[in-house]
Amino acid sequence: MRILNHEDVAIALRSGAFSPVRAVQDAYITHCLGQTALPFSCFLRPLGHRGDRIIALPAHLHGQQDVMGVKWISSFPGNTERGLQRASSVMVLNDPGTGYPLAVLEASQISSTRTAASAALASQTLHGMKPVLTAGFIGSGTINRRVLDFLVLLHSDLRVIRVQDAALERATRFARSALAAYPFLDVEVQQSAQDVLRGADTVSIATTDSTYWLDLDNDSAGEDQVILHLSLRDLSTASILAATNVVDDVEHVCRAGTSIECAAEESGGRTFITATLGELLSDVRELPRNGKPIIFSPFGLGILDLAVARQVLDFADVHDLGSDISGFDPGRQQFSGSRRSGE
Repeated sequence: MRILNHEDVAIALRSGAFSPVRAVQDAYITHCLGQTALPFSCFLRPLGHRGDRIIALPAHLHGQQDVMGVKWISSFPGNTERGLQRASSVMVLNDPGTGYPLAVLEASQISSTRTAASAALASQTLHGMKPVLTAGFIGSGTINRRVLDFLVLLHSDLRVIRVQDAALERATRFARSALAAYPFLDVEVQQSAQDVLRGADTVSIATTDSTYWLDLDNDSAGEDQVILHLSLRDLSTASILAATNVVDDVEHVCRAGTSIECAAEESGGRTFITATLGELLSDVRELPRNGKPIIFSPFGLGILDLAVARQVLDFADVHDLGSDISGFDPGRQQFSGSRRSGE
């Protein structure tokens, strides 16, 4: 079994030898074709840890890259006050033929990469041929910083970014990092979310808030503006119901207290959801251009983690990254004969 640590994964992702965006796109299309197994995520909420959670995302991605496994990702918001990352993650990949474990990967970078690649792919798909000149970021953590990287990659016309965070210091750090990486950008730190929304072509929302606090009113949300609602619980029900809504998977996103689930409960159904991103990528459905804001609410599917992790593992195999450890298979079958109940 191959073990890939944080640096091993970083080397693979920085190599440029493969495209996470393409991997995510292929995974969405494969899911739309019904060639995935995707159980609901399982949430562990530790006793006495308000707001903390660990989530298991099992999945099987069939199609061209046959891979299965599980991501085990924690979110402890209080970590940031101790100078630690909010999220940590590990993945186990299994052999589709035997079920034996193939690899264990440090997965925090895989998780942020697939989330950001998915968001930028959504922005590109939902805008169509329209150029994206200005992007906004509400929340200035790791996820939105990675979203910026992929928006720059997919939107060559991007020239202005605006960032807002509940903590001005974090927004300022984000701005400095963005300008250092992309000196051609005009980087603005804003005081309010409405200032970020106003006039931006794409806005990415990735916060640790969960109070459905943000309203997309007529003064801030623009015509056909794309909202990447990555943290899932920031937008008011009225904002959701007044917009064109695209999700990654209808069944998955309508649970766990998301803004989409709240809107479904209030409206008595899910007809306000226009399409999944996979359906748009597969040309199964078309996106209406009606002047409304377009909200992309991705629950975060385990198949995306598998798609990126498979590419990381393939790169590691070719370039001899990581460590091989034996003793993780159960050995040969010692007995044969009829199987009895309980064996």
